[in-house]
Amino acid sequence: MSRTIARKDVTPPPEPGFIGEGHTAVEVLRPNALSFSDPFVLLMDDRLDVPVRRQIGGAHPHAGLETVTLLLEGTLSDRDEGELSAGDVLWMTAGRGIIHNEAVEAFGRSRILQLWIGLSARDREAAPRFEVVRREKAARIVAPGVDGRLYSGASGSLRSPTRNHVPVTMLEVTLEPGATFEQELPGSYNGFFYVIAGSVRVDGASVAKGEVGWLRPSDAHQVAFTAGDEGGRLVLYAGEPIGEPLVQHGPFVAGSPLEIVEFHRRFRAGDFTSMSRLAQQQQRS
Repeated sequence: MSRTIARKDVTPPPEPGFIGEGHTAVEVLRPNALSFSDPFVLLMDDRLDVPVRRQIGGAHPHAGLETVTLLLEGTLSDRDEGELSAGDVLWMTAGRGIIHNEAVEAFGRSRILQLWIGLSARDREAAPRFEVVRREKAARIVAPGVDGRLYSGASGSLRSPTRNHVPVTMLEVTLEPGATFEQELPGSYNGFFYVIAGSVRVDGASVAKGEVGWLRPSDAHQVAFTAGDEGGRLVLYAGEPIGEPLVQHGPFVAGSPLEIVEFHRRFRAGDFTSMSRLAQQQQRS
């Protein structure tokens, strides 16, 4: 038995992003049906074309979630997190509160996928932390016609050391035309995949570039991806549902509106940890 596709979503065209000129974004996963997407809250596909190096965005808070930033192409430079190159991942646990993106600079063309993962009530009080998973350090997935990287969870005999609160399997795979990649997933995992290039088939259903395939809940522990005539490239996200109420408002994810209000209070009171402080602590340790 193999997992099948429950639903296919076509992503909207890129729209102007919050950074301003040179930034467009695609909302791949919207936070409007959190019980369906549990534990995943949001996925953004940001494209940057910045001819002159400049700072993008600014300091902002997060709480109650983990963010997973995968750089698909280009480079980004951050005073605290260092330089991210294509294939690198920044895994950040906001937990009880963090100030993020204090000094990020971009130059040239780049493309970024940022995923938000909700945390359970217990883990929403976790201490903030972050780790950078370099492409060359991530376990490489290699098979006939298959080349990919494992960033979290397991794939075959490979195991990722990435630390995360919610059990999540995350990998990026490129397939040659007609090649098949098989991935084992616990039957309890909720999951989806985003096609970056070409197309792939899952149990006969085709999902093309710019589309999202949601995996049907099943007792099956395997999903097989077969590339179309032009090959395919995808990012798979699958994880254990939290099974608790979740609400999202701005940069916060919580179990209720009252908890969102409390996150706002803590932020205004200066109780959130800055990314700069975390980076300094990690450098000393």
